Amino acid sequence: MPDWVSETVKRQQLVVAAVLSGNRNFEGRVHPEVRANYLASPPLVVAYALAGSVAVDLTKDPLGTGKDGKPVYLKDVWPTNREVQAALDKSLNAEMFRKRYANVFAGTPEWQKIKTKPSMTYGWNPGSTYVQNPPYFVDMPKEPRPLADIRGAKALAVLGDSITTDHISPAGSIKSNSPAGQYLTERGVAPAMFNSYGARRGNHEVMVRGTFANVRLRNRLPQL
Repeated sequence: MPDWVSETVKRQQLVVAAVLSGNRNFEGRVHPEVRANYLASPPLVVAYALAGSVAVDLTKDPLGTGKDGKPVYLKDVWPTNREVQAALDKSLNAEMFRKRYANVFAGTPEWQKIKTKPSMTYGWNPGSTYVQNPPYFVDMPKEPRPLADIRGAKALAVLGDSITTDHISPAGSIKSNSPAGQYLTERGVAPAMFNSYGARRGNHEVMVRGTFANVRLRNRLPQL
């Protein structure tokens, strides 16, 4: 999202929407400034993009105007089953799959360039910002310890309705001014290379700083 759009959304406290084909419809997950996220099939994602708004009825409102000045509706651009099958027949064949999976275990050239040492166990890299040895693995006994009462625990957050797992442990983008962003910056990672919480979930140092990091989450604890 362009910076000027993001700033306008924040300054005017706008509720803007996104439409995507996937499972990431949590508030603020597609983009920190996008509160309303809707799931749709890939063709409908394109249709809403052409319309430029979710405040339309695709069954009767036009997506836009054609070169001839006439309105263009979804029914005008929606492919028939025959057209879809013709595209598949033209684009896919068995040889493509045989060629692609013939060296599936060899990996891509980028994968093959990764330097490794033969070992029965994973060689932890203490400088990695992606994968770290989590502390609960250190001195972990073979047999679990017996259950015991939890004493002296304190609440971290008091939350309202509509709280999802994404609010508690987000998988979306990492903001530069967040604790996780500051952690990565201190280790020489440029904001453009932050990637996402989901990509860095193998690093507990990033994830513990990302807990409750959803920009829309409000902790009521200080108010109580």
